[in-house]
Amino acid sequence: MRRLMLWGLIITGILVLGWFLLPQQIPAKPESKSSINDIVSTEKKTYTQVLKPRAFIFPQDHGPHPTYLIEWWYFTGNLQTDRQRKFGYELTFFRFALTPERQITASSWRNNQLYIAHFALTDVEGQQFYTDERFSRAGNDLAGAATDKYHVWLYDWKAEAIDETGMAIRLKAKNDEIAISLQLNSAKKIALQGLAGFSRKSPKEGNASYYYSYTRMATTGTMQIKQQKFSVTGTSWMDREWSSSSLSAQQIGWDWFALQLSDNSELMFYRFRRKDGSLDKNSAGAMFHADDSKTSLNVLDVVIKVLDHWKSPHTNISYPSKWHLSIAKLGLELDISPLINDQELNVTYRYWEGAVSIKGKRNDQLISGQGYVELTGYQ
Repeated sequence: MRRLMLWGLIITGILVLGWFLLPQQIPAKPESKSSINDIVSTEKKTYTQVLKPRAFIFPQDHGPHPTYLIEWWYFTGNLQTDRQRKFGYELTFFRFALTPERQITASSWRNNQLYIAHFALTDVEGQQFYTDERFSRAGNDLAGAATDKYHVWLYDWKAEAIDETGMAIRLKAKNDEIAISLQLNSAKKIALQGLAGFSRKSPKEGNASYYYSYTRMATTGTMQIKQQKFSVTGTSWMDREWSSSSLSAQQIGWDWFALQLSDNSELMFYRFRRKDGSLDKNSAGAMFHADDSKTSLNVLDVVIKVLDHWKSPHTNISYPSKWHLSIAKLGLELDISPLINDQELNVTYRYWEGAVSIKGKRNDQLISGQGYVELTGYQ
């Protein structure tokens, strides 16, 4: 699970941009008194629903699922130079169906699929965070995703498989300030989140997603900041998810953790936050062990304590900025800290997503790591 609140923000933007993108099929812009949660909680039963587990078929499932409302290809990673200069990056492609069905038309421009991409880079030594975003309909191959291999693009930003398996992927993105050219090779098999890839968000029928990840991808390539170019190595994480669901009326956002530990295990956990401040029983995740086995985790398995906060000078939003995470049944105690505090994406839809470092113990043995944390709904 990730980014349903983010998609609520995206829906808001699409309503504003609708006159340009697909004018006669976009509903009226909601009144300003409507909250983001009102928009995210809107029923979308006219789109294909995620109702039960299914078998994944590759490479087809690396490609688009256009009858579902939302979908994403999500890459994050921690990289460094041979002199240990550290960077974080995010490259994300979202697909959004403007209507449940595509109209038959002779125009190659008229397409009901909208693609959005976010690109971010964290320069730890320079204490700088760079962001960019793009929008395009899928018409005339300006944006899209392939069905015969892992390949998604928006203009010249792309994630493309190097081989037939889709386990090796090349990323490219650039603007006037920053650029990446990276090769990612999955060191572990595909990780199916939830129940064999069926990730339930609440007991309500259809409030679920199909979700799989590459939790550890060895990464090499180059990164550029303005006129400086760096050769980098490190580790990336890839998430794939599609759905037509939304947050419940009581869920206001989440804290999402994707952590890669030094014992070759990975932890994914998302914690929904509720309006009344209580724990949401639908929070969940999994530990993927070094031998590729999996331990599923529920809300009672994982205790997360916020140790500090950071107030954004850009938006005045206060975000958690340090955590202690405990999983007693795994003997795990972790302290998680951002590489820099200011990793707030001030694109059309504001959220915090940043590179983090990890120190702690597992069964009384020292452990370390790195990863990414995403925070939504704090505004």
